[in-house]
Amino acid sequence: MKELTSDRSRIMRHLILLAVLGATTLATDRPVWTWKCMNDQCHKVQIEGNGKSRNVAECRLFCDPYGSLWPRPTGHVELSRGKTVQVNVNSIYVEYAGRQQMEPRLRGMISEAGRIFQRQLAKTAQLDGREEEGAKSLFVHLNIEDPTMTRFETDTDESYDLQVQELADGRINATISAPTFFGARHGLETLSQLVVLGADRRLRMPDFVRIQDRPVYRHRGILLDTARSYISPDAIKRTIDGMAANKLNTFHWHMTDSQSFPFQSKTYPNLSRYGAYSPEQIYTEDDIRSIVEYARVRGVRVVPEFDAPAHVGEGWQWVGENTTVCFKAQPWKSYCQEPPCGQLNPTSDKVYQILGGIFSDMLQVFDSDIFHMGGDEVDLNCWNTSEPVTDWMDNNGLARTEEGFMDLWESFQNRAYEKLVAANGGKEMPVILWTSGLTEKGRVDKHLDKDKYIIQIWTKGEDPVVAELVQKGFKVIFSNYDALYLDCGFGAWLGEGNNWCSPYIGWQKVYDNSPVTLLINQGVQEHLARIMALGAEATLFTEQADESALDGRLWPRAAALAESLWSDPYEGWREAEHRMLNQRERLVKRGIAADSLYPEWCRQNEGYC
Repeated sequence: MKELTSDRSRIMRHLILLAVLGATTLATDRPVWTWKCMNDQCHKVQIEGNGKSRNVAECRLFCDPYGSLWPRPTGHVELSRGKTVQVNVNSIYVEYAGRQQMEPRLRGMISEAGRIFQRQLAKTAQLDGREEEGAKSLFVHLNIEDPTMTRFETDTDESYDLQVQELADGRINATISAPTFFGARHGLETLSQLVVLGADRRLRMPDFVRIQDRPVYRHRGILLDTARSYISPDAIKRTIDGMAANKLNTFHWHMTDSQSFPFQSKTYPNLSRYGAYSPEQIYTEDDIRSIVEYARVRGVRVVPEFDAPAHVGEGWQWVGENTTVCFKAQPWKSYCQEPPCGQLNPTSDKVYQILGGIFSDMLQVFDSDIFHMGGDEVDLNCWNTSEPVTDWMDNNGLARTEEGFMDLWESFQNRAYEKLVAANGGKEMPVILWTSGLTEKGRVDKHLDKDKYIIQIWTKGEDPVVAELVQKGFKVIFSNYDALYLDCGFGAWLGEGNNWCSPYIGWQKVYDNSPVTLLINQGVQEHLARIMALGAEATLFTEQADESALDGRLWPRAAALAESLWSDPYEGWREAEHRMLNQRERLVKRGIAADSLYPEWCRQNEGYC
């Protein structure tokens, strides 16, 4: 009896101790801070009394006219002021009308887009098996006008209208209306950004939303070079995930160069056998088709580039017949911009035969309405010191002067274009070319047809040639290296010091690089500038970046480009700073290793940094 009493006493003391510890733990875990919106900034303040806590993500939903959205919408934006509703992550449905009239491929695209949306919210929720008491089901209805469009093209309508409201029966209803699938997909991305993990570890979103949105620029892209450094299909898909999160629409794939030829040509398989870094570093038909379809569902078009007549070398060794000249020539500075040198022989009929096969193979696996033919950095001294080229010029009465070589280059471009058209079933298609010797002042309309070619600008944004191009009727895409070359600002890989396009380009400069403003600053009238400037691309050439550096080099700077092109904001980067920090965090949570821009303290204390 005495032992029983003693046991009871010990148990009581233990229970009392647990209660005390529990109370202490609860008091310790109780939040101290909350965030309040003041003057469009989220300020960290101490909770008074029994006040509720909300985290910076909840505050950001409503603080500033665009909340936490990136890129910011261009039309009407209405978000409920401060009221949120809890979303049941286990009860999210994406539905669409008119499925019977839709192309089977489009039905599949919509279904996959819905699954992507659901997975994103599940990841945001950080599911831990808890019950979703008090949470509401989210029903998303997609209304798409065109039941047949499955390929993104330059003139595709990407607009959408998003409405969200809490219904009397306890559901949350979201309706996305769009002319095309691609606009509806953008609407889903916007909706996903409106759902955040609150301070109570529950999914929360505004109880009322009304957004009308469309992009300002039609061409919003990223160029990725996978020839200098091989980038795996999985890493390319991760890049496309980042593009989708920012509503970028064009993945420009610079797949081949003088350093390697990883494209597996069905017609000429020896190109990759001889030219890839290894048998494992090849892009097969299945790889490319998988990437193209992955991108399509995420609103991204994949545009292939085959750069010629310069930037060729590896992979052509088996062809013979003097199809290439200057390959690995030394000293390389006399024949090209970087080693290894190499150019096609424009006088060789075999060259055009091989080009026809490459174009045919590419068009079969890339479902793109445009094609990039490169065309930059042709070294005239290479041709002028190559006997097969100079003999042909002498025998055909073509002077070995600068203009004579320009005429030879024009001849190459015309014959290559004919091969592309033949590979496209005899149908002409728009072609992109880089600025080059053919586009220099006074030359472009002599050598190139404005109805066939779009010019991509890689020189400085203030280059006066750009204004001349536009005034002569050429549409342009900006990739001016002073703002959009994301490989700039690192140590030189040729010699010492910094690389050729240093310094490093911060996100602020990327953000403020408006194509129309660049043209207006050169005296091009605003109306013409807006018609002729298709948009821009951020570029990542990979002499000094491989897969391990990919995410950090691109993101979040490419996100700055995305808002610049979608919204064309006139206020400049400072207005976007807090939303940019939020977008960087969003990318990281989605598995993209975006570079850090500021200390975490700055994100939690807006206005102090």
